[in-house]
Amino acid sequence: MLVVGCGYVGRRMARRLAGESPLMGVVRSREGAEALAREGIAPLIADLDAPSPPPLPLAGEAVFYFAPPPRSGRTDPRMARFLDVCERNGRPRRIVYISTTGVYGDCSGEWVDETRPVAPVEDRAWRRVDAERRLRRWSDAGGGEVVILRVPGIYGPGRLPLERLRKGLPLVREQEAPWTNRIHVDDLVGACLAGMERGRPGEIYHAADGHPSTMVDYFNRIADLTGLPRPPQIPLAEARNRLSPGMLAYMRESRRIDNRRLREELGVELQYPTLEKGLPACVASPAR
Repeated sequence: MLVVGCGYVGRRMARRLAGESPLMGVVRSREGAEALAREGIAPLIADLDAPSPPPLPLAGEAVFYFAPPPRSGRTDPRMARFLDVCERNGRPRRIVYISTTGVYGDCSGEWVDETRPVAPVEDRAWRRVDAERRLRRWSDAGGGEVVILRVPGIYGPGRLPLERLRKGLPLVREQEAPWTNRIHVDDLVGACLAGMERGRPGEIYHAADGHPSTMVDYFNRIADLTGLPRPPQIPLAEARNRLSPGMLAYMRESRRIDNRRLREELGVELQYPTLEKGLPACVASPAR
């Protein structure tokens, strides 16, 4: 197995598979490779921003593609270069790709399943749509199988917004806040493994916990668990002047993600289906 972009999610996967299946992690720097080696993960260095990335042992392999797109633009040239590497070095048997539920844009709080057409608004969502389409074209042209997981916000040990709470930064008040969705990192790992083992070729699955809430609810729960102050709430009309561009982007989109296909077709049994179960485990676990 290869994990392309072996960061937070990839390292959790390696721990899950320890002693079962050998896993190689593809990272872009020597520092990243050294960090993987310290955790017992075999590292490979390949910078997908380079004009000609080095060869990778891909032929017939199971590949998890977790590398993010670049931070600007509406396309994903990293995915394009990776697929070129696949053509030069041998095609993987199957690629499981982590995309985003942001591809649906604003859904006015409606429940969204995998049949809904994409309607991206933010450039970061357009980049994911571009990557999905490149993968599908590659697969349809005789490449390996592709399974796409559309993922909302990922939380887990070491991935809670504690610094934002310490700074006392505001949020839009709860009655005006949009619906948001999440998944615990360990449940995402389980979804990725199930997608690799049992996903239908070309299929899309929502890797979400199925229990949406608001950003205010999420932050308040973390504050109460950690003893930090709850964030101040402001009217939506003040948000433009007081929230970061990134947070404002989240405030412009509201949707509730249906995960029935994940549970019923892939047979994924979530360990942390609610924040009530997931957040205490994050606080109690090591931040790795």
